[in-house]
Amino acid sequence: MDATNYSPLGDGGIVYNTTIKIDPQIEKEWLDWQMSVHIPEVMATGLFSNYKLFRLLDQDDTTGITYVIQYFSSSIGHYKKYLDEFASSLNEKAFAKWSDQFISFHTVMEIVN
Repeated sequence: MDATNYSPLGDGGIVYNTTIKIDPQIEKEWLDWQMSVHIPEVMATGLFSNYKLFRLLDQDDTTGITYVIQYFSSSIGHYKKYLDEFASSLNEKAFAKWSDQFISFHTVMEIVN
């Protein structure tokens, strides 16, 4: 990476990354729900321009299957607005539906290149 092209100001965009390990017994229903309900609700906030859904490979799936959803935003401000206004209620829906059948954690990344 050429250090002269790097800017810590976020002009490359932001990726909101959610990693989820789910109980194998709910995989199909959970995936259907993600695609038909949860992801469309997140995208309907208008704060993300795109998303990608991944299933991690080469993982020990005996304790759960791991998925990653990445939401792309043009600014840290949009990400912070999502956290302030939408994240809690959308996450509560997931916990109400799936309870202890999943664990998740979230990270945010700046797109550098």
